[in-house]
Amino acid sequence: MQKEHGRQDVIYLDHAATSWPKPQQVLDAMYECMQHDAANPGRGSHAMAVRASRILFDTRKALAKLFRINNPNDISFALNTTGALNQGIKGFVKPGDHVIATAVEHNSVRRPLEYLRRTIGIQITYVESDEMGHLEPKKVEEAINSSTTLIVATHSSNLLGSIIPIADLGELARKHGVKLLVDAAQTAGALDIDVGAMGVDMLAFPGHKGLLGPQGTGGLYIHPELELEPLIHGGTGSQSEAVEQPVVRPDRYESGTQNTPGLAGLKAGVNYILQEGAARIHDREWQLTQYIMEQLLPVDGLRLLGPALGKPRTGIVSFVVDGIDPSEMGFILDRHYKIAVRTGFHCTPLSHMQAGTEGTGAVRASVGCFTTEDEARSLVEAVKEVIQQYR
Repeated sequence: MQKEHGRQDVIYLDHAATSWPKPQQVLDAMYECMQHDAANPGRGSHAMAVRASRILFDTRKALAKLFRINNPNDISFALNTTGALNQGIKGFVKPGDHVIATAVEHNSVRRPLEYLRRTIGIQITYVESDEMGHLEPKKVEEAINSSTTLIVATHSSNLLGSIIPIADLGELARKHGVKLLVDAAQTAGALDIDVGAMGVDMLAFPGHKGLLGPQGTGGLYIHPELELEPLIHGGTGSQSEAVEQPVVRPDRYESGTQNTPGLAGLKAGVNYILQEGAARIHDREWQLTQYIMEQLLPVDGLRLLGPALGKPRTGIVSFVVDGIDPSEMGFILDRHYKIAVRTGFHCTPLSHMQAGTEGTGAVRASVGCFTTEDEARSLVEAVKEVIQQYR
């Protein structure tokens, strides 16, 4: 998998935020849509509108194939994982409910939950992991009580790279009659996801990360037997004579004009993943993380976060260095080495509390399917050089 295009003077290692560059097929699909098919989908019977609607449905079909979803119409599009998670959480949770989440959740889970705690009085239990981000399903089961209706879990920590055992959580959720909502922001397109086999009732995913699509795309899978209250009401192009929001999917959760060119790009990105294989992509990213970790482990004063060398993780390597502020490290890497990494708290203060970095934040380097070995080597050499200059 060679880098096909993009600025070659930038070593881009911020794929956990947004993947870049995109496959040429993604750019071509978006351009083709804007040139020929950029009418309103579902809003007309003329040829352009029909072609636009077909783009949306074909994108749903590609996503359904990737995630083993039986009915593509059980996928509703969203602007991003955050929007999808808000729809899943706020559309399902009721006053008095008890919700279980992990202590490595992103703010896209924590903030909606805390909002509902303040406004409608829900109860929340955050189940702690160890400092490497490993979660014991038994601890989740011990937190379930008679008011528990929902378990929310990230598939992988966006700071630590640890992988949560979703299939185990799905099994215990079914056992106790509660629902499971999974945040696949870091795993969609990089890990194999089978919603049926894993017992997932709702899957929130981004289009702009591992699926290689553009920003402003993503979605939420909703189990066919699960009914959510829509967050947004308005025009859907169907049942326009009715006062209430349509009940038919996906229209019930997709008011307003959809991002047709973006979804055309997302379809091309998903098809690229299907062709390459998520397992192959993950294996290559894992090899790169292992190289980076192996090279940085002996560095005096540097601490790697997340699972130990040789253990499963997504394409994330986060670290802190004694005496060097993470933001300063990131600034130097950017300005002097043209290496783009992410620094700070990564919208996940809970994860930093687990890792013991809540007071400092961390540097996060994240690889993608187009990251090269030379780029990984350049990161290692630059980090070592910066640390040497400080010593």
